[in-house]
Order: sequence, then structure tokens, then C-alpha cells
Amino acid sequence: MCKKFRFYLLSIVALVFVFSLVPLGTIEAKEKLTAIDFVLDYTPNTNHTGIYVAQAKGYFKEQGLKVSIIQPPEDGAPALVASGKAKFGIDYQDTLAPAFALKKALPVTAIASLVQHNTSGIISLKDNPVQRPKNMEGKAYATWGLPIEQAIVKNVVAKDGGDPKKVKFLPEASANIYNMSKSDYDCVWVFYAWDVMSAKANHIDYQYFAFRDINDTFDYYTPVIIGNNSYMKQHPKETKKFLAAVKKGYEYAIAHPKEAADILLKAAPELDKETVYKSQDYLKDQYIADAKRWGEFDKDRWNRFYEWLAKEKLIDRKIPKDFGFSNAYLPE
Repeated sequence: MCKKFRFYLLSIVALVFVFSLVPLGTIEAKEKLTAIDFVLDYTPNTNHTGIYVAQAKGYFKEQGLKVSIIQPPEDGAPALVASGKAKFGIDYQDTLAPAFALKKALPVTAIASLVQHNTSGIISLKDNPVQRPKNMEGKAYATWGLPIEQAIVKNVVAKDGGDPKKVKFLPEASANIYNMSKSDYDCVWVFYAWDVMSAKANHIDYQYFAFRDINDTFDYYTPVIIGNNSYMKQHPKETKKFLAAVKKGYEYAIAHPKEAADILLKAAPELDKETVYKSQDYLKDQYIADAKRWGEFDKDRWNRFYEWLAKEKLIDRKIPKDFGFSNAYLPE
């Protein structure tokens, strides 16, 4: 009996010794986390800050998730999410439209808006300004060659009393304000939150107007988080947990823009620091803006843009009302 007791005692001591060597939190870390791949729409920028904050601050882990942030393939995030190779990703309402208008629509749904209003518009240099859409007459606009993009530009020019036929659409996919002075184009489509903030940070004199100020139809949602339909149907709890963590990340970025910017810069040190700080300070008021809560879609705004696309015959089929987005997974 003594030998058995001694054996048990030594075993207990050994176990206590082993567990004393395990760092605090390691046992918790071994708890199974649900792995999720999240694919960006582009290289890291301040549209994504809340995602990086959620990862750095452990908000995903709090929800039982292990999220990997990955760069998009050449055919973009929607293809990867639709295939199920990534559960969630980032895209835009305008670029999703052709895929939603197919006879068999792409099996993805927009489940949260990252920025509440469309901040895109036209930028030009101050010494060759395009102060308003009508001023694009006789100017060279650097185009990506996309039908919806060109139709939006033509619409705002016409709405401002100009002649869209007098705008020179010059194919130039890599256009930006930095090389504009040495190029053949006079203006380019940009996003205020990044490109205009970058111009400010680099002391470039510019002129800018926003599309939504000319036509409120163009106040569509860009960018948005999209999710794989099958995954979300089978895993609604995980989807809600994912968005709860993301929401917490963006709320932190709203309350602490400088600290959030530093988190983004640590994840993407190649970014220009001053641009990030200026952009983050601007976006803190734009993530939620006038919405009732973070991520929420206004169905009227969503539908209005797709109705315009159908009316202008810019998509093959009319997209049904309220199709392609959902507020159901958003945290209260």
C-alpha cells in the first residue's frame, strides 16, 4: 500500500510540475477556435482598420474565432468567398451588381457596410482644376474601362449641364494624382478618405467633387463585407460572432483613431504614416455617420442604385428589390 501511495503521490507531484511549466493562458489557447479566412478587396488601408484592430486586440478570439486576413486574388474577393475558400471578404455594391444580375446570382451577400456613405469622386490638380462635373468637358479622364464607372461619370456631367460626349475617356488603370502632372489625363476617380487625405498629407494642391453631391443615386455602399451564403445559413452564430468582433474593432477605431492607426501601421508598415493618420481621423466620423448602428444598410439607398443600373441597361437582368444585402447578422 505504501508503494502504491508513493506512486500516486509522485504522479500528482509530476503533474503539478508539468502544469506549472505551462504559461498562463496556454490551456485556454488550446480551446478549439473556429478558423475563418477573411479576404480583403485591396492592399491594407484605413477602410480595413477595424478588422486589424479586432485581430490585434483579441476581439476575434473573444468570440471563439481565429481569423486570417488574406490578400485578394486577381479575380477579387467575391470569387473566393463564393467558392467557400474564404468565408467573408470585402467588395463594393457597384462591382457586385453584374454578378447579382446573373440568371444564377453569385452566392454571396453583403452583411455590413464599412463606410456608411460613398466617398468617391473626381480629383484634379489645382493648376488644371475640374471644379465641377461640367468642367470635365474637353478634359481627359483616366478610366478603368468599366461600363458602370463610365456611366456614372457621364451622368454627373450631364446632370451638371455638361456634354458627356466632350469628355475624353483615356484608358489608364494606374492613374493617380501623383503622376497626373506628367501624364496625358487631367482627372481621375478617387476615394476621399484615402486619396484626398494622401494629397493633403503630401501637400498637393487639388480640386475635388463627390458623385453623391451631384446625384444621390450614387450614394451607394462601398466598401461592404460580404459572406458566403451557404456558410452563413449553416453557421449563423459564427457569422454574428464575426460581425460582433468586427463592430468592436471599428468602435475602437472611432473612439481612438490615433491608436487604431498605429495598429494598422504595425500590420502594414509600408503605408505612409501621415496619410494613415489623416485618413483615420476623417473616417472616424464616416464608419457609422448618420446610421442607427455600425454596418447597417438603408434598403432604399441600396435599391435605388440597382434600379438605376437596370433603367440604364447597365446590367443584364434586373436585380430584385432588397436582394444582395442583409442586416440580419448585425449585432444590436
